[in-house]
Amino acid sequence: MTAEIVLAGAERIDELRPLWLELHHHHARVSRVQPFVDDETSWAARRRSYVETFDGGGFALVAEDGDGLVGYAMVRIHDGPDDSWAFGSRYGEVWTLVVSEHARGRGIGSALLDAVDAELAGRGIEDLVIGVMEGNDGARRLYERRGLIPGWLQLYRVTAR
Repeated sequence: MTAEIVLAGAERIDELRPLWLELHHHHARVSRVQPFVDDETSWAARRRSYVETFDGGGFALVAEDGDGLVGYAMVRIHDGPDDSWAFGSRYGEVWTLVVSEHARGRGIGSALLDAVDAELAGRGIEDLVIGVMEGNDGARRLYERRGLIPGWLQLYRVTAR
């Protein structure tokens, strides 16, 4: 079964929690940077960032099938110019892209990215940034197949509190 991709408003933020936590757990498994925060801390911070995303003109796309929500993309809109790259007057940033583990391999991530591209194009935005957790090799391959290339590497020092 394929998923339907629809634009979602801020009223649906709380529906995203289970998928965010699934991604949070996946990141904790694949990342060399440790420790990770607990689920409640993670969701509270991510939820705040989603409210800010909507307040800043960003958008969400959700993927739904007969089982309910199986993925989503949260996209921020930034005003250019950038201090390094020759982006247009505005550019998009995929803040979160997640597909439920049980729904992977069905093209849902690609369909979400196609919908992101279409929504951005409809807003006159061509440039796109997306981050990928080091160790999340499947996601990185997906992005690179779509023509995205590495442009920035962040390094961390995390001291357990």
